[in-house]
Amino acid sequence: MKIQELILQPEGRRLEFKQELPTTADLCKTIVAFANDAGGELFIGIRDVPREILGIPEDELFKLEERVSNLIHEHCYPVVVPDISFHGEDDARFIRVKIFRGSNFPYYIKSKGKLNGTFIRVGSSNRQADAEIIAELERQKRNISFDSELVHDLPVSKLQTEPFYALFKEKTGEELTEVTLRKLGLMKEYHGAWYPCNAFLLFSEYAVRKEYFPYSKIECARFKGTVSDVFIDQKTIDEHIAVQAELAYDFVLRHINKGAIVKGVYTESRWEYPVIAIREAIRNAVVHRDYSLTGKDIKVAIYDDMIEITSPGKLMPSIDFNEMESRQSDIRNKVIAPVFKKIGVIDQWGNGLKLISDELKAYPEIDFKWFENGLSFQIQFIKKDYTPQPDYNADELLKEIGTKLGLSWDQVGTMPALSRHQVGTKPASGWHQVIQLIEKAIEPCGIQELMDLLNWKDRTKFRTKYINPLLEEDILQMTIQDKPRSSKQQYFLTEKGRVFLKMMVHE
Repeated sequence: MKIQELILQPEGRRLEFKQELPTTADLCKTIVAFANDAGGELFIGIRDVPREILGIPEDELFKLEERVSNLIHEHCYPVVVPDISFHGEDDARFIRVKIFRGSNFPYYIKSKGKLNGTFIRVGSSNRQADAEIIAELERQKRNISFDSELVHDLPVSKLQTEPFYALFKEKTGEELTEVTLRKLGLMKEYHGAWYPCNAFLLFSEYAVRKEYFPYSKIECARFKGTVSDVFIDQKTIDEHIAVQAELAYDFVLRHINKGAIVKGVYTESRWEYPVIAIREAIRNAVVHRDYSLTGKDIKVAIYDDMIEITSPGKLMPSIDFNEMESRQSDIRNKVIAPVFKKIGVIDQWGNGLKLISDELKAYPEIDFKWFENGLSFQIQFIKKDYTPQPDYNADELLKEIGTKLGLSWDQVGTMPALSRHQVGTKPASGWHQVIQLIEKAIEPCGIQELMDLLNWKDRTKFRTKYINPLLEEDILQMTIQDKPRSSKQQYFLTEKGRVFLKMMVHE
């Protein structure tokens, strides 16, 4: 990116603007934070808000360059070598201080020492690192990952791993023997004994994980409206991590709509959100989350207007969501990730972001956003043209639909006598049949399928009794709007229909 384009960008993880040389403390916090993270650029002579190049007098440029270089050398440890350059026009010159990601972690301010002087970049600010973060930086220096560290006080025999062993056999066709466990790095030898690593605990059952990793779970919620005040449904997924992503994905599918679009003579089902992208995002959250952070779990939140996925841990330094097409790959969990690839949770290294990007192209109505919120990474799939749904009153809606269908409130759950238009022993048109019909229409289906479901033979009467009233009340919708009697016609549940179904099932 060119300098003129760069200075139009907002401050963030890799970018900071200062009108003038900051205090020594502030300067050094920024420098060590950049070095401990993804690197970054500090511009001096540019005001952030409002963004404006104020410049530095020509005769002060070299003095300022020398002062910045000396301050970094004197106050930052280990050694940080900045790349300092001048830019701009003669009447508006500014300085760029570029810091590269280090390798001798952690970097800190000498006078404060490692425990108090280590800083990391969180969004556009510098944050003092706690003991957990310092430990992670030291692991990065040794090129090891948290999930590969041994648990010395827990024998392998204490782990409950039968479900994981069964899943591994199902997905790979291989038995998970001790030899395989060692090859995968799930257990290692130490002073003549074999111990599990953190990853092995995460693949075990809840009893052990609850003790060592109580937050290795996914909290899923479907909220009413666009805020997190009222739950419609919630689920805690605390099974071993190999199955968490699919269970969370299933929760999402239960709470989003699947409609239909017509392409030529064909009717195709289509989810309201790019589900392949969402599935990939949930998988990434499980595979790449920072399990060393205590008190944080993955969260999958579904609102009326968006789906939000939050994963503990900052984005890996080499990953840039602005370049989703470029097949990027950076692994935080060096034991977990290969296991996930072997069992098929990961398809191909570096392919995840491109999968998300490719499917988003087919959903121009969905806006994709990502954020680094503190020590968590969050992505959102947002409906651009969201219109708030009416807040239906359960009693009123049931009475309204019941009137259209010729059913009264006190018929809920009853089994009326048989109709002469039906065959066999199926009950006549009661609320239970309405539930059957609209449950079937969660996915598009033709009128014959619906008639077969309820054992009706007379198409005209069936259409009059069920289809037309449900269409009029916006419970069902046609896939081919302009040709109601098309032989390819199918019916599917609307958003109002889903609300109605939940009311009926609840009642």
